[in-house]
Amino acid sequence: MSGHSHWAGIKHKKGAADAKRGEVFGKLLAAITVAANGEPNSDFNPRLRTAVLKAKEANVPADRIAAAITRASDAAGGLEDLILEAYGPGGAALLIEAASANRNRTIPEIKKILADHGGKWAESGSVRWAFEPSPDGNWQAKFPQGLGPEDAGKLTELIAALEEHSDVQKIHTSSK
Repeated sequence: MSGHSHWAGIKHKKGAADAKRGEVFGKLLAAITVAANGEPNSDFNPRLRTAVLKAKEANVPADRIAAAITRASDAAGGLEDLILEAYGPGGAALLIEAASANRNRTIPEIKKILADHGGKWAESGSVRWAFEPSPDGNWQAKFPQGLGPEDAGKLTELIAALEEHSDVQKIHTSSK
């Protein structure tokens, strides 16, 4: 009766759940590290305070949160906050927020995802003009645009592929 062990089934399910949870933890901790650059006190840094609250909601252990804040003050922490610009299917403008220790690795990987899903890389400033920062720290499109059903489906696939990348934190789009 090989392969019918109750423990083997539990082990595989737990392994998959732990991998998914680890990915979420990694993104949240990277956001905390980037937010803590400059001001590691959450009382004076609203971006850090928001990142810590999101991490606590996801049940990230307090010691890991503290370590991420400490890493930001270390010279070797080195996570860099990136805002990348692109156009998706149907001409939808995309702002991609990422946190990376190596921008020379992250940018080509994101360019590849864009190329594979019908998106195009845009130079700095060519998309950002279409967005304005909102009070909650997000970006909102100044001129939201509608897409046809085919382009909307392709855009959804592109956004899903970008969100799977470990360095990508948020994606903002101009489509409705």
